[in-house]
Amino acid sequence: MSQPTPIDPGTLSPADLVRTEAAALLALAARLDGPMAADFDCAVELILGCAAANGRVVVTGMGKSGLIAQKIAATLSSTGSPALFLHPAEAVHGDLGVLMPGDVVIALSASGETEEILRLLATLKRKGDALIGLCCNLNSTLAQSSDVALDCSVEREACGLNLAPTASTTTMLALGDALAVAVSVRKGFRAEDFAELHPGGKLGKRLARVRDLMHSGDDIPTVTPTTPMTDVIYEMSSKKLGMTTVQQAGRLLGVISDGDLRRLLEREGGAALAKTAGEAMNPTPRTIPSTELAAKALSILEERKITSLVVADADLRVVGVVHLHDLWGVELI
Repeated sequence: MSQPTPIDPGTLSPADLVRTEAAALLALAARLDGPMAADFDCAVELILGCAAANGRVVVTGMGKSGLIAQKIAATLSSTGSPALFLHPAEAVHGDLGVLMPGDVVIALSASGETEEILRLLATLKRKGDALIGLCCNLNSTLAQSSDVALDCSVEREACGLNLAPTASTTTMLALGDALAVAVSVRKGFRAEDFAELHPGGKLGKRLARVRDLMHSGDDIPTVTPTTPMTDVIYEMSSKKLGMTTVQQAGRLLGVISDGDLRRLLEREGGAALAKTAGEAMNPTPRTIPSTELAAKALSILEERKITSLVVADADLRVVGVVHLHDLWGVELI
């Protein structure tokens, strides 16, 4: 295939560059829907077989392809497929020792002729590890040596000179993401599994469990049905959650919130203070299990326009209270 004519970089707008990469992705999608579908499925099967044998996915690439390889390895690991990046230059100086029988190697090279990658091929064949090649030339040495070769070819790079890896690395990245997600779907990877692998930062809080954020033990505001309202108010004020649970023998009977108390005073004035907790409580409060995602708790609080939610098990035994302030930084899923 003839090389596209270089374009004066000064005539290309940023939008033109992005459109070039977008066109490369659309062409990749068309191949995945058509001639490359069977090869893609085969690559997925190789990774699944590797996981079943407790192997890892080892991703390698040089230069810009190596940076994309690192991201693909990270995405595989975060979606439940243990993976690591192997620098091809370091590999031939001892790092090949990380390869274990049963591993799958994904090698990235736009030309398919990257010297550092080709130097690994003999060792890979000797070890018997499966090889998935991501390259732009299916007639290249890497493609011909791979158990599965996936076509990342592009009409041209987004660079006006058609030299800097841009569109080609974009297609490699998208193809790596597609592999990682397809494998995770086949493995039945769930939001719960994702949460276990992402405990830190904003994403970690979004995927945290209610049990990780709730108030528990002595911090749970608690009264009995016979508690006088003056003591109810003291309990609510001292625990600072804007509510109290009403419990009998550890089981939830109802809830009294700041709003419930305010409405009671508006209706009955001073006579409200003569009531007991059992007479003033809401007997049908919404609860949530401790294993539920924090994002679900936030959704309930926003839907009901309340600030606290009782955490209870199936037998209505109270294990905690989660407050709106505890969920700051959590995003709805």
